[in-house]
Amino acid sequence: MNVRDDDAGELLTIGAFAARARLSAKALRLYDRLGLLAPALTDEASGYRYYRADQVERARLVAMLRQLDMPLARIAEVVETPDGFEAGDRLAAYWDDVETRFAAQRTLAAYLRARLSGRSSEMYEKFEVQLVDVPEQVIITETRHTLADELPVWIPASLGRLEQAAGECGGIVGAPFVVYHSAVSMESDGPVESCVPVADEAAARTWAATGDRGRQAGVRIEPARRLAYTRITKAQVAHPQILAPYEAVEAWMKREVWDYDGHCREIYFADWDAAGAEDPVCDVAFPVKRGA
Repeated sequence: MNVRDDDAGELLTIGAFAARARLSAKALRLYDRLGLLAPALTDEASGYRYYRADQVERARLVAMLRQLDMPLARIAEVVETPDGFEAGDRLAAYWDDVETRFAAQRTLAAYLRARLSGRSSEMYEKFEVQLVDVPEQVIITETRHTLADELPVWIPASLGRLEQAAGECGGIVGAPFVVYHSAVSMESDGPVESCVPVADEAAARTWAATGDRGRQAGVRIEPARRLAYTRITKAQVAHPQILAPYEAVEAWMKREVWDYDGHCREIYFADWDAAGAEDPVCDVAFPVKRGA
């Protein structure tokens, strides 16, 4: 049944609208309850819902976005964006996040499968381990006790602050890195030190002396190191799958008779935001010295 409203034009009952939108009345009631698609008119006496014919496209769009498992808040952002190109960009940004998450989960599943089946050594062989000599560096730092689930937020934030501060310290002269001074997991909180190499030691010490001490900012000389490292993708950085490359480097060190000579670290040499899930972004490394 169709009705007519002088202001709204043609109005459709929920049943007629559902048929035209190729959705169920139950789905339409859900969209209304979620604030994604409200009826154009609700009869106060009967409670019947009526929709305008021009709401069909929005109803179909909401249904398709829900099939992508898009959160309700992001669906609202897309359908409320009047500019089609901007709405498309919002959808693309969401799907980039999904693909990154799926890639990380795929990597984690492979890691767990190898562990559960007792094939860890086969998994380690997928990581190529190399040695590199790194010269002495002046670094500005932030240090914090943090659990593993806080790292994805704290690391980029702290490195971002340090990279901005590097302008006061002669500029950045090397890849930023993060040093784990003690174990970090869901139970152990480090501490963790974010580091950015800079050019001017005197300027760095002035910055550290006048900076925000609440962030435990500092400056120190990082001695020359020999690192055993393996390169990993953005998808492999997430915890706990990042444990696999760490274990692979340690297994290589044992096999090749290298001892630990400092704390393990992650060296972030690529533009994280611009990188895709399978792009190399990070070196997992241990300072080493020749074993006995």
